[in-house]
Amino acid sequence: MENNIHFANIGNLSRELKNKTISPVELVEHMLSRIESVDQRLNSYATICVDRAIREAKQAEREILAGEYRGRLHGVPLSVKDLCYTRGIRTMGGLKVRKNFIPTFDSTVVKKLGLAGAVLLGKSGSTEGALSGYNPEFKIPKNPWGDELWAGVSSSGSGVAVSAGLCFGSIGTDTGGSIRYPSMANGVVGLKPTYGAVSRYGVMELARTLDHVGPLARSVEDVAILFDAISGRDELDPTSLRQNLAPIKDSLSLDIEGMTLGVDSNYIESGTDRGLLSAIDEVIETFKTLGVGIVEVKMPRSDPQELRDLWLPIAAFEAAKAHKETFPSKADDYGDYLREVLEHGLAMEERDYLDAQTKRKEYAIHFEAQLKKVDAVICPAGGFVFEVDAKAQYGDEETMASVIRNFQGQFTIPSDLIGSPAIVVPCGFSDDKRPYTFQLLGPKVSEGTLCALGYKYEQQYEWNLRHPDF
Repeated sequence: MENNIHFANIGNLSRELKNKTISPVELVEHMLSRIESVDQRLNSYATICVDRAIREAKQAEREILAGEYRGRLHGVPLSVKDLCYTRGIRTMGGLKVRKNFIPTFDSTVVKKLGLAGAVLLGKSGSTEGALSGYNPEFKIPKNPWGDELWAGVSSSGSGVAVSAGLCFGSIGTDTGGSIRYPSMANGVVGLKPTYGAVSRYGVMELARTLDHVGPLARSVEDVAILFDAISGRDELDPTSLRQNLAPIKDSLSLDIEGMTLGVDSNYIESGTDRGLLSAIDEVIETFKTLGVGIVEVKMPRSDPQELRDLWLPIAAFEAAKAHKETFPSKADDYGDYLREVLEHGLAMEERDYLDAQTKRKEYAIHFEAQLKKVDAVICPAGGFVFEVDAKAQYGDEETMASVIRNFQGQFTIPSDLIGSPAIVVPCGFSDDKRPYTFQLLGPKVSEGTLCALGYKYEQQYEWNLRHPDF
């Protein structure tokens, strides 16, 4: 087995597994060994599922040798965010009050990965309750491109594990940007689906009308493979889409010539690093050469604080409901940042929440109107990969505010408010080797189009073949 097999893309790896040139058991043993030697530094995993991984790898090997190949994820080692319930394996969600919680069933997303034959390596680390700060009881995942660099917010463990070659793909969640920020920070691909496209059943809740579940991987093809495995109607989730979506892996071969890309220069430039702006300009030029038409659009309200003020009351009110069994009764077990948000939610009246939802709907009408003018809108996935210290990430009030300002939520919050899909794709590096990425936003159920555009761009370069040297 090649020494750098851990950086293989799922599309290539699956062919080797199907052809029996790679053993699922040897592959899992290699990945577990790598996690043991590397993750002590990176802290990407909250829990490593050694016994389950080996058991599932042995089963995959038996089935593949018997000619019972299930598909592209059969025998492929993955991780899931530690919000996803796993039967008999702790699910903590970065919460001290959940450190000893062991579910009695698998979440739908974990169950679907199992049916696809995937191997669960472990549970990736998360911020506390999937919000912005970490609980002091938990270690903070480290960005493999630099220990001092931000690793993203709640799906940070997933982003780090994928980038560092500690799994071949991961499942994250996104309520305000938590698939896209870690993808941006760690230089990987992340897909935030349409709300309800992936079941939330058995996924620890932050805000029920904002939470999305989706994949992170090292290529657009890989997130498409993962999305096809986990998406679809689920009777156990009342917010699940009523229709099953067509497989988006098939969309990668779509001809993008004649598609349209929306550009709002004022929106793109709002708070964005100059080097990243230049990289996105080059992306736009690449799309032009591929026959994509550039259309001017005007995105509404781009001030990050205004958008946060629109998003936070909804998130806080719904989070307070989600934590009612342990908050405020066990408030002392909560970190500073999440405690403050939950207190805000508890202080709200029902009419305050309904007013926030009305404002959300009004905003969504204007934002979605721009998305429908084109096949996709291009923008950053966030400001830039900034430097941050542990004190700020543990929720220190003074320094946390400056971190949140760096999030540049005008690029992530809108598609969570609307429930529309978005994809993050690498597009280069700064002079000091910080990843550059761009984001494509689309109207609801446009995952296939977004992936087709991202895939065709990705084929022109080899950004996803460059890996951190840590």
